[in-house]
Amino acid sequence: MKAIALHSIIPLRAEASEAAEQLTQMLFAETCEILEQKPRWNRVKLDLDGQTGWVDAKMLSPLSDKEFVALQKAFRHSAIVKMPMAYAVSENNSQTVPLTAGTRLPQYSDGTFNLLGVTFRIDPAMVSTAAPKLTQDNLLKVVRFFLNTPYLWGGKNAMGMDCSGFTQTIHAIFGHSLLRNASEQATQGTAVPLDEAQAGDLAFFDHADIDPTATHISHVGILIDKERIIHCSGRVKVEKLDKQGIFSTEQADKEQPKGRYTHHLVTIRHY
Repeated sequence: MKAIALHSIIPLRAEASEAAEQLTQMLFAETCEILEQKPRWNRVKLDLDGQTGWVDAKMLSPLSDKEFVALQKAFRHSAIVKMPMAYAVSENNSQTVPLTAGTRLPQYSDGTFNLLGVTFRIDPAMVSTAAPKLTQDNLLKVVRFFLNTPYLWGGKNAMGMDCSGFTQTIHAIFGHSLLRNASEQATQGTAVPLDEAQAGDLAFFDHADIDPTATHISHVGILIDKERIIHCSGRVKVEKLDKQGIFSTEQADKEQPKGRYTHHLVTIRHY
């Protein structure tokens, strides 16, 4: 059985409990397959990136096979929300729906989109109708609006993101479909050395203060250039990068007054 999110954001949890760990989030108009049903909870698999987890059943809306097929066709003519937050207004009842960056809008045209027979209006300035080329200039135009977004485990919206939720969302705006977690994203693209890296490439890290020789990937960020990275660690911010890893001046103390390495560089991937 297929279902769709008609709320702005729906938490996907590790267990069938509101107190369980948030793994990721479904965004408005995102679809999933229901794998298992309990009285209050559904275990689902997201169609976008294959993530599985538990969702509060009342937050999902079922889709018939016919509706699902029609929706997939509608997404062939879609746009994507490019700003951290936008607002859509239903022409059926004038209700407002907040939409976060990365939300796909089916059958978009000239400030309107249609979802399951309902037409919504949205400010065209909030929307990208064609994926821009991933250049440094275009990247900076997008990511500047996400600076200082707070860190939230499993989050992928303007009120809270984790590191891979940030990279997945930004790359979606540029037309790239990334998997959800950092370790999964590191399996995509092509490995490149730092001296050949370009703006928009992803850099993957372990925590330098845990084991500087380890290769277990626990963090990801986006290269602005060969010496700077934007990533979500505490908040979305820009920090220094070199072949050793991320050097944070925020971590300065009496022992290391200029700062310290917080993440050990493992690999860089070009998409």
